[in-house]
Amino acid sequence: MSERLSVDLTGLRVLVTAGASGIGRAAVESFLANGARVHLCDLDETALAAISDALPAAGTTRCDVSDPAQVDALFEAAEASLGGLDVLVNNAGVAGPTLPVEEISDEDWRRTQAVNLDGQFFCVRRAVPLLRRAGGGSIVNLSSAAGRFGFPLRTPYAASKWAVVGFSKSLAIELGPEGIRVNAVCPGAVAGERIDRVIAAKAAQRGIPEAEMRAEKIANASLRCFVSQQDIANQILYLCSPLGATISGQAIAVDAGLEVLR
Repeated sequence: MSERLSVDLTGLRVLVTAGASGIGRAAVESFLANGARVHLCDLDETALAAISDALPAAGTTRCDVSDPAQVDALFEAAEASLGGLDVLVNNAGVAGPTLPVEEISDEDWRRTQAVNLDGQFFCVRRAVPLLRRAGGGSIVNLSSAAGRFGFPLRTPYAASKWAVVGFSKSLAIELGPEGIRVNAVCPGAVAGERIDRVIAAKAAQRGIPEAEMRAEKIANASLRCFVSQQDIANQILYLCSPLGATISGQAIAVDAGLEVLR
């Protein structure tokens, strides 16, 4: 397990989407541990209740980021809770289907784009006026290794994550003169339940054992390992801290040296 990055973020006002579990929760815990104030959203009510019990200092809102009306309500709650905003972490996303392209339904395609791309747009649109009011700030959009490589059988997901990189780079140019930094983080295979489900689905599609699929994924990274949720949280914190004050417009891979994606 990677150690948590230690950096003074006292008073930083942070909104994390899909912050009740996984990478989002690791980021929330890390921001709080370093002195930031955090509001988070999630669609999973059980996970929201659990994080509220564990981290009562964090504000919470149930939100489906693909719904602009729910995003509006989220930002109203976050602004009331935090009194403004310095950081947006666009973490919400779905894996989408694992299928040959001709078997992908319209619904699965649209839902993947709606959460992974539209949701980031809806949140950025609401965040930018608050960041301007704060005199600048940071936006971190979660992309993926699938936003760097082709990803067979995962075309809706890969398309959305490539789009996130273009969205982030364009925002960085647009917002940089106002002191707003924008970066994308591109995780590789992150150890946990989500990658376990992806491995199971990919193995089933290819007709190979899950153990073989897992070994192949690890072999595709030069460090021969998965990354941890804390590895990703550390990169997010770095970009949002004074340490990352001159980093913008980047798509940063945290993927154990991934060489190919299958």
